Amino acid sequence: MHRFLPALLLLLSVSPASAHIGLGTGFAFIDGVIHPLMGVDHILAMVGVGLWAGLKGGNARWIWPLAFVTVMSLGGLAALQGIALPHTSALILASVVGLGAVIGLGLLPPVAIGAVLCGLFAIAHGHIHGTELPLGGSASGYMTGFLMATAALHAGGVGIGFWAARHAHLARTTGALILSGAAYLGLS
Repeated sequence: MHRFLPALLLLLSVSPASAHIGLGTGFAFIDGVIHPLMGVDHILAMVGVGLWAGLKGGNARWIWPLAFVTVMSLGGLAALQGIALPHTSALILASVVGLGAVIGLGLLPPVAIGAVLCGLFAIAHGHIHGTELPLGGSASGYMTGFLMATAALHAGGVGIGFWAARHAHLARTTGALILSGAAYLGLS
């Protein structure tokens, strides 16, 4: 239990995730594309999923990101329907901590289990996106934008993971960097 105390303290000290502001460009699709690129929490999680999938290799390189994007879209749709998800910022931080931990520890579960974990990591990200639809904006345009940007970040992470898989110390280091980013988020 004492090994998990730092992560628990981070979760208890969480502040709202940094990208969660209205962009208001007037173009819902562009707002959707920009949103995941504007916050450390989003970038760490999206690239982290791709990185983890790239480290696993094989079918995980497309199944894990697809699971994340699918569940993220469901979380966004739930938010658009007014379904509340409490503690989204804490859940987003927990997803970044979780990704950093599994990458840093070199945990590469079977593809199906990894897909379920990616889905669990994704739901709060999707929900927060859905709650931040620009006023008067097109929900479909906004969601298409944030899903495409997420997929692009996943693809970049897969490339990094594929490369890092050949260098075990780099995989552990990237996990540590993601955990450091989570610490930054938790303390900000």
